Amino acid sequence: MVTRINRIFEKPLLSSRIKSEDTTGSERILGYLLAPSGALLLNGILATYLNVFYTDVLKLTTVLGGIFLAVFPIISRVLSAFINLFIGRAIDRTRTKEGKARPWLLLSAPLILISGVLLCIVPSSNQTIQIAWVIFTFNLYYGLAFNLFNMSHSLMVPLSTRNIKQRGSLSVLNNVASTMMTGVLGALFFPAVILPVIGVNQKLWLITISALSILAFPLIILEYYFTRERITLEDSGNTKKVAVGSKKQLKAIFSDKYSILIFAYFTINLIAAQLKNTSLVYYCNNVLGTYNDGYTQTLVSVVGGLPMGIGLFAVWPIANKFGKKNTTVLGFILLSIGSIICFIAPKSLPIVLGGQFIKNIGALPSAYVFMALFADVLDHLEWKNGFRCDGMAMSVYSIITTISAGIATGVFNLGLSTTGYVAPSFDAVTGMTTSVIQNAATQNVITFFFVGLEAITGIICVLLLVGLNVERDIHKEQEEILLRKAAESCC
Repeated sequence: MVTRINRIFEKPLLSSRIKSEDTTGSERILGYLLAPSGALLLNGILATYLNVFYTDVLKLTTVLGGIFLAVFPIISRVLSAFINLFIGRAIDRTRTKEGKARPWLLLSAPLILISGVLLCIVPSSNQTIQIAWVIFTFNLYYGLAFNLFNMSHSLMVPLSTRNIKQRGSLSVLNNVASTMMTGVLGALFFPAVILPVIGVNQKLWLITISALSILAFPLIILEYYFTRERITLEDSGNTKKVAVGSKKQLKAIFSDKYSILIFAYFTINLIAAQLKNTSLVYYCNNVLGTYNDGYTQTLVSVVGGLPMGIGLFAVWPIANKFGKKNTTVLGFILLSIGSIICFIAPKSLPIVLGGQFIKNIGALPSAYVFMALFADVLDHLEWKNGFRCDGMAMSVYSIITTISAGIATGVFNLGLSTTGYVAPSFDAVTGMTTSVIQNAATQNVITFFFVGLEAITGIICVLLLVGLNVERDIHKEQEEILLRKAAESCC
């Protein structure tokens, strides 16, 4: 299949619209800000609300005594992790004039569309068929479609340029696409306008998710045409370049201190963030406010999310002055402080809003700076070993993302089922949703995952980041890499 892809992307019709050796305005705005927003919005909505669809609409919390929703996400994500390895290896073996990651980005577009629509077309006739459909569509979307998109999309910044400032700018814009789209539409418009309307009506859920899936399709194609892999193309004229084996790449990754530290920090932070995101709707519906009241979650998202908009202008200048690592460390300290404030009075809206504001100021560096810091680690690995590990490193990144999401969802659902969570009911005649007051144990579990856990994980991330000094020598290492390439190409 890789050979076939290599041939297909020789066609002029599939050529990138970006030809410049430096990043351009259209590349930044179309390729990194606008284009990724469709798939990231869809995934952001699914990351927060797909579990609500399973628990409240399909009412699967009691299947197999609550074990199904606890175990199924974890097993599915582990299976997806194996798929990630094949995707990463395929990316590293892909050699086209359009790069090695972008061809797979284009392939992901129809898969995202199809799998996104299928997620909510769940038959209602038989619970066994329902479960089989849920398992199949969940794995089709997360195991194949989104993995293809996410791995190739995530490599766009590391492979775009070696220019540190340009790379940083692309990293910020790339994260704005994720943070602002999912923040404005997913965290504000969706709970304030969409959720109160669709309630637990499956047909309306299908229409909503299908519309988002259709929107993602052309935008992924736009990202393909308005990005360029300049680092990959450095080797386009080197016919002596041979593929490096997976074992050698994995050894390079896991024998390097910096790559181990950045993956460890990423894992801890991601699990905590995903548990928080999964519990957000439940916290606002069952602890802080009432079910789909249209304002509690919106307030939490607006006040807590304001820093993400401010951060677009503030984070990168601060990171340039004080360093990406140092800025991120300070951020995690603030995140822990904000979490503690929320946990002191988790049912007080003013206190929670204040704590959320501080938390999200602290989350800014990890949101906007991480991919640029990760790109530095990839360059460091190339300098140290003499070959790039982009596909394999992104496989590890994607495996962590995938399994962490499964663990977070499974642990959260286990907490719901073991404490007696009761799903709301839907009256087909009146079209109204009737909520249920959850017991104290269920409320405590939800509260800990939303406002308590990150107080602990934030400090752990600080301790891990202390030794991540990759920025110290990155300019010198990049210069040596380019000198090596020049020597290889002329001999």
